[in-house]
Amino acid sequence: MTKSATKKVDTTKDEPLIDVSIKTTAEIPVPTRLIDQVLGQKRATDLVKKAAIQRRNVLLIGEPGTGKSMLGAAMAELLPREDLEDILCVPNRKDPNTPKIVTIGSGEGRRIIDRYTEKSAKGQNLRMIISLIIPLAIMMYVIFVPLGNPDSRPTLVLMGLFVSFFSFLIMNQLRSRSENLVPKLLVDTSQQTHAPFNDATGAHAGSLLGDVRHDPFQSGGLGTPAHERVESGLIHKSHKGVLFCDEISTLGMRTQQQLLTAMQEKEFQITGQSELSSGAMVRTDPVPCDFVLIAAGNLPTLANMHPALRSRIRGYGYEVYMDIDMPDTLENRNKIVRFVAQEVSKDGRIPHFTKEAVEEIIREFRRRAKRKHGLTLMFRDMGGLIRAAGDIAREKEATIVKVEHVAAAKILAGPLEQQLAEKFIENRRSYQIILNEGAITGRVNALAVMGDRSGIVMNVEAEVTPALSSQEGKIIATGKLGEIAQESVLNVSAIIKKYTGIDLSQHDVHVQFLQSYEGIEGDSASVSVATAVVSALTNIPVRQDIAMTGSLSVRGEVLPIGGTTFKTEAAIEAGIKTVIVPLANYSDIVLGKEEEKLVKIIPVTRFWQVLEAALVEDTSGIIEKFKAGITEYEMKLEEKLKKELKKRRK
Repeated sequence: MTKSATKKVDTTKDEPLIDVSIKTTAEIPVPTRLIDQVLGQKRATDLVKKAAIQRRNVLLIGEPGTGKSMLGAAMAELLPREDLEDILCVPNRKDPNTPKIVTIGSGEGRRIIDRYTEKSAKGQNLRMIISLIIPLAIMMYVIFVPLGNPDSRPTLVLMGLFVSFFSFLIMNQLRSRSENLVPKLLVDTSQQTHAPFNDATGAHAGSLLGDVRHDPFQSGGLGTPAHERVESGLIHKSHKGVLFCDEISTLGMRTQQQLLTAMQEKEFQITGQSELSSGAMVRTDPVPCDFVLIAAGNLPTLANMHPALRSRIRGYGYEVYMDIDMPDTLENRNKIVRFVAQEVSKDGRIPHFTKEAVEEIIREFRRRAKRKHGLTLMFRDMGGLIRAAGDIAREKEATIVKVEHVAAAKILAGPLEQQLAEKFIENRRSYQIILNEGAITGRVNALAVMGDRSGIVMNVEAEVTPALSSQEGKIIATGKLGEIAQESVLNVSAIIKKYTGIDLSQHDVHVQFLQSYEGIEGDSASVSVATAVVSALTNIPVRQDIAMTGSLSVRGEVLPIGGTTFKTEAAIEAGIKTVIVPLANYSDIVLGKEEEKLVKIIPVTRFWQVLEAALVEDTSGIIEKFKAGITEYEMKLEEKLKKELKKRRK
């Protein structure tokens, strides 16, 4: 291993983290338009702008928290306000169960309703007077009418009270013709400053498509007129605007089909959704619903999405896969400064951040990125970190958020997986399941990831025994291994047979992942398995102050894996001094200055380099055997890869 390969290169020594001259984020102007607040999603932003001009539907697929709902709301701001309309539901004199629909200009609906209401109020006042006069007349009659038998007057008065009460009740329930003719305003856009935006995520059929309320009084003039029981759905309220539906696959297939009909026809009748309700007898004229659909979800959403609905979006709109990270450039880092200012402004309850605190937030953007030289676009998670830092500053009565508040927020706002991982490591260290000193034959500290960004240290042990079968030996792996993990264990035998010449037919190799109750997925532990097996076969101890991760090919190449930063942090937490990682992942690791002092990172490209670093002393010549198996062509490729990665780090 060359010295230059093991020396960590500072990627930012020639370039400042940010070049914004501020003391706090209070000096950063926040854009008023939502579309200008969206960061990192250039392709999605450009397509949304095009879709707004042409009124196209959009399907946004990506991880939660990448800005899908913000793009939907931003599109509503881009649509023209002057096209908005009010929608009235008016009674049908010929068929009360088929109310009429009237579309008028924005703001006109409220004025029409006010005129009808004023007219009906006069009828209500008259009815109230009559409803008081009739009971009063009845009571006057029963009290003063002459009777042949005075003893019957109490009974007559009691009967008069009952009659007066019921006549008053009936008069208040009866409606005048003018009251029954008052239209209902289904969609009111008079207060809209821009095109409507409605979030239909998780909506049931009634709230999405409209409904008609049940009426227990359906006869005798006591019932509510049919047109007054009509309730508009979100598709109607989104007329001339945007209907946003996240996790669209959660809608039933029938509902998705009805949504497709509404999109195609740009109008949809409202009827009662329950067949047991009196509302099922009511069916309006078609109600306008000319909306732009912004559907969203993740990749599994596509499997449960109605094919015709997706075809409609694809044929009359755009499909966009949301980015999960953006290049780590000075321009993009400066944009994160604005993001912090936006989050502070939106929250309204936390103080602004110092420049140094913002730089610490940017380092966390780097740390959570899923590719080298990248910045994560999981803005919702990062917004949670910003708010947690602000809460800590507010709790300590600070007027501004500083670096120490951000550092404390990383611990406070850690995900459940991180909290579990910390307890996992603590418990294992307490019972000496994880060792960070000494050397043991056949035992390796492997690194894994729990959840999205929580590293853990797993223990892999290997033991070699005489083969139970006289024909062949076996590799037996235990620890709830997934399919890919099982295959990676089997590949280890091919590497050992090819490069060492050891006859495995005479041995059974047992590989155990200690206490892996949650199971093992992926092949990032294959380097650890191979090291443990070689150690067990050669009886050479493995250093326990070393942990490792990497995928191993059948040709002995150490291939890149994910979560390198989080795995390295887990090793540091466990007190391990050295970490072996694939060379291709070397520049992915983002550590704080104090953390860098606690660990030595060894990047490798070949398995013999892993053995050279991990085995205590090779007296069997096994490392030389692995070296000898490398062709000249592979050595040239390896040197080329090293130069390329060194160039990228600079």
